[in-house]
Amino acid sequence: MRDLLYGRNAVRETLRAGRRQIYKLWLTRGIKERGPVQEILLTARQRQISQQRVERRQLDKISGGRNHQGVIAEVSGYPYATLDDIFRQVDESDEPALLLLLDCLQDPQNFGALLRTAEIVGAHGVIMPFRRSVGVTPAVVNSSAGAVEHLLVAQVTNLVRNMEYLKEQDIWIAGLEDLPEAQLLYEVNLKRMQLALIVGSEGTGLRRLVRQRCDFLLRLPMRGQIDSLNASVAASVALYEIWRQRGIAI
Repeated sequence: MRDLLYGRNAVRETLRAGRRQIYKLWLTRGIKERGPVQEILLTARQRQISQQRVERRQLDKISGGRNHQGVIAEVSGYPYATLDDIFRQVDESDEPALLLLLDCLQDPQNFGALLRTAEIVGAHGVIMPFRRSVGVTPAVVNSSAGAVEHLLVAQVTNLVRNMEYLKEQDIWIAGLEDLPEAQLLYEVNLKRMQLALIVGSEGTGLRRLVRQRCDFLLRLPMRGQIDSLNASVAASVALYEIWRQRGIAI
């Protein structure tokens, strides 16, 4: 299976991460060789990756009209991780676990934006179900600005069963849900807790069985007329608060 990745940051981070095989690189004729493009070309030359300069209309056709920013790469499929890979990263980091669980998130833009935040705050891994969830598609890579290429993302058959497994590993599971019984995010001490934050789908939130398996629920304070936040925005706020409480070690 091969993917066509588009966008300067998406292609650059894929090259930087070095986890996929790069088969071919297309660039528009006359593209300015600076910033991300300069980095892409330098890495491509070092790795002897085939390059081709074409007219923009040809890239428009290859990308299906997507915003490619003059750069497209043909690459191998996304390398999903296993739970063992994620736990190995936790052990090597010498930090309390910070995992992101996604319960049937389906919008590629939301998914990509949330993955970008997860990578920035140093999440050890992302766990999501095979079914009823968007996978790591080229659109997701693009919307994450390539951040997903540096993340460990695992797909599992049964999310609830894997939540139980996480609990057996002494990881607390916090569901992000705007319910009266949920605790306010800023009033909960999350400093040293081994934690998995779980986020539901854009329309319905957490499924009932998933919510019931959470150790506790968190909600964000809101004071405006709108009574909900976009899933990726809410989860990003929560991830940053967890990172802040842990001391924001850079």
